[in-house]
Amino acid sequence: MNTILSYIREFFINVDKVLLYGCSLFAALLITINYCFGVETKWLYGAPTGWPRFGSFLLLYAIAFIIPWLLLMARHTKTGYPRMFWVLLFIAPAVFAMKVSFPGLSGWLVPALRAPWGKYYSVISSLPSRLVLVAIPLVFFYWWQRPQSSFWGLTTRNFEWKPYALMLLIMVPVIAFASTQRDFLVTYPKLQQVGFIAPYVRHSWPYKLLFEVSYGLDFVTIELFFRGFLVIAFVRYVGPDAIVPMAVFYCSIHFGKPLFECISSFFGGMLLGIVAYRTQSILGGFMVHVGIAWMMEIGGYIGHALKK
Repeated sequence: MNTILSYIREFFINVDKVLLYGCSLFAALLITINYCFGVETKWLYGAPTGWPRFGSFLLLYAIAFIIPWLLLMARHTKTGYPRMFWVLLFIAPAVFAMKVSFPGLSGWLVPALRAPWGKYYSVISSLPSRLVLVAIPLVFFYWWQRPQSSFWGLTTRNFEWKPYALMLLIMVPVIAFASTQRDFLVTYPKLQQVGFIAPYVRHSWPYKLLFEVSYGLDFVTIELFFRGFLVIAFVRYVGPDAIVPMAVFYCSIHFGKPLFECISSFFGGMLLGIVAYRTQSILGGFMVHVGIAWMMEIGGYIGHALKK
């Protein structure tokens, strides 16, 4: 744990303070606009599926990622950036917009399978199919860039599980408190998405467990893209300052979540980015991320049970 704390302390000592404060204020501005005007819930998910929704998310993510990068480049007096940098900069928001706007396999599964199984398997397959969707361009960029490292941090090298277990332990009282809040219980547990299957099966727990495994795979996508690709691919151009724009982008994908979760995602994303940069591994971030997600599932389940 002391090693991780030293990583974090060193980062905040050396980071460009104008960049850090400027991006923090920019993230706060985006959060304020979203929660005052319902940007994600009303405008983005209100857009028709397909290209209009993809374009809406692309605009949000491009603003959240490219504007912080423009500030970063203004602070770095580097004379120029290679073509690869510009490709990655503009393609990155498109990759995640594609992931978020992808309708999944429901168009094939719902008509092909008898109710309720078409709906159930479309929910179960949604997040794994999006992992594949994001992984395809990341494989291409990895082959193109050929970094001297593992596949965007997907390695056990330099991974020690004990500090991350301690982080999860620290989060228990925070999640316990959140589980008493109304906006948290509106969102969690995500398991509610497959609650409709219970009347059709003798034992519903295997089907719910399969959902939780599918839900956990989404955090492979998140860590691979944000802490792997957006950190490891970009730090080669400007060093660890690249973590700050990633954190703003990461915050923007939480606009549909409870306000406290959205705000904390900016700082949490930055901390996980620091660790990924120093260890060149995303496994610690994945362990923390999926652990918190499953604890929030448990907290939401208990919170609803106590309300009855």
